[in-house]
Amino acid sequence: MKRREFITLLGGAAAWPLVARGQQQPMPVIGVLNSGGPFSAPPAFLSGLNELGFVEGRNVAFEYLWADGQYDRLPALAAELVRRKVAAIYATGTANSAMAAKAATATIPIVFNNGSDPIKVGLVTSINRPGGNVTGMSNYVGTLVAKRLGMLRELVPQANLIGFLTNPANPLSDPAAIQAAARSVGQQMIVLTASTVDEIDKAFAAAAQQGVGALLVDGDSLFNDRHDQIAALAANYKIPTSYPNRVFSDAGGLMSYQAYPLETARLSGVYVGRILKGDKPADLPVLQPTKFLLVINLKTAKVLGLTVPFTLLAIADEVIE
Repeated sequence: MKRREFITLLGGAAAWPLVARGQQQPMPVIGVLNSGGPFSAPPAFLSGLNELGFVEGRNVAFEYLWADGQYDRLPALAAELVRRKVAAIYATGTANSAMAAKAATATIPIVFNNGSDPIKVGLVTSINRPGGNVTGMSNYVGTLVAKRLGMLRELVPQANLIGFLTNPANPLSDPAAIQAAARSVGQQMIVLTASTVDEIDKAFAAAAQQGVGALLVDGDSLFNDRHDQIAALAANYKIPTSYPNRVFSDAGGLMSYQAYPLETARLSGVYVGRILKGDKPADLPVLQPTKFLLVINLKTAKVLGLTVPFTLLAIADEVIE
């Protein structure tokens, strides 16, 4: 071997460790699957990730897919995240997102944030020891509907007939549960359905025609994405309405009640961060909220001619005046 070739080869060999040290591990990607419309990780979720040392764009990235309220699209979207080999899936919106993700993979960790009973819908086998690749945040939306019914009756005691607006296209729609709660307190209730934007308009027209004195809106991705339309219809038909989250109250809705959203989002981010650091979903207990958010819109109450009882004002976390 000529001396010049030997020196060149030796120089290249010396550079190999430097090249190896310069190579970085691929940035983990969090797949976000939302049953509703376009979605980005909320600041509270990112804050939870930051607590574990993960910063978007620096050492973690996101891949967003959403179903626009078309629940039958979720299985294909979940399969796409699996195909892209994301490091973890954050399933938000309704529990349908997490159910589709679980059906698509038994290995990629899944963290859910929704309001369904995770055992009842088959996401986990136990709250304390979930088992499998799924854990997350259960927000009690199903049981909160009965609580919302009680507060709505307190606010509108003269309502002989209360309506319940639900989306029959949502596989998890369960109007029987709230109907049973209404019967237990002697309250007459009718179920109104809507699975498209036009049907939302028709449902409110039907509510007014049938003499509905107050209305409960179910937690559903279609309804959440159409909160402005629904709040405007309630105002137009002068129907006192209770909603599943504060975006409706901010849009002029009368009253909303939910698990405290900033905390549930933050804790979901913490769980995703822990999983990226090596924790197993099977060992992370399903979290349940300890704080709830009641928002009352006094401006809307005044327009509707309602006097909000002091008992409700006293427990309200926020009053819009």
